[in-house]
Amino acid sequence: MTGRSGKFAGENPFEIARSWMAEAEAAELNDPNAIALSTVDADGLPNARMVLLKDIEDNAFVFYTNYESQKAQELDHAGKAAFVMHWKSLRRQVRARGIITREDGVQADQYYASRSLKSRLGAWASKQSRPLKSRATLMAEVAKVTATKGVNPPRPPFWGGFRLTPLEIEFWADGDHRLHDRFQWRRATPDAEWTITRLNP
Repeated sequence: MTGRSGKFAGENPFEIARSWMAEAEAAELNDPNAIALSTVDADGLPNARMVLLKDIEDNAFVFYTNYESQKAQELDHAGKAAFVMHWKSLRRQVRARGIITREDGVQADQYYASRSLKSRLGAWASKQSRPLKSRATLMAEVAKVTATKGVNPPRPPFWGGFRLTPLEIEFWADGDHRLHDRFQWRRATPDAEWTITRLNP
């Protein structure tokens, strides 16, 4: 018996995550959907950066990036990743780690089309993670792309989504005297049942 109630109550961790996200959207000043995404390179050296989570699906978390970026190369190589979402205003966080797959279809097209025109053109112009001579060089590339791609650019073939299907999710809430509440959801495979364990702070 884990004694889950209140903000931890529920039989589906993705519903809990969506509920917490909705609260964060009302309370957090900037980017409530920001996650610190962790990957490892081919040598096993860890890497981390902030990205924006764009969807909490029924069985996974989705974000988007340039497929030629360092993060994408690390995601493709390892096939696994982890992230943490921390909301200072709520004094809560969600951690997840699991299996990575690409979202490179209609859903990626729809999300790309929903972005502002400048963001869509910027996705074409930026050679993410690679050396850049100057900001002027980047802006010249944006101008070139604007002239060639027009006002309705298609999604670049090198840009799309990644889906993290978790094998582990942890919900954490701040407690008095650093006696925090932590509940870990674990499963052996994406199709397995969850096991829920209350953890020491």
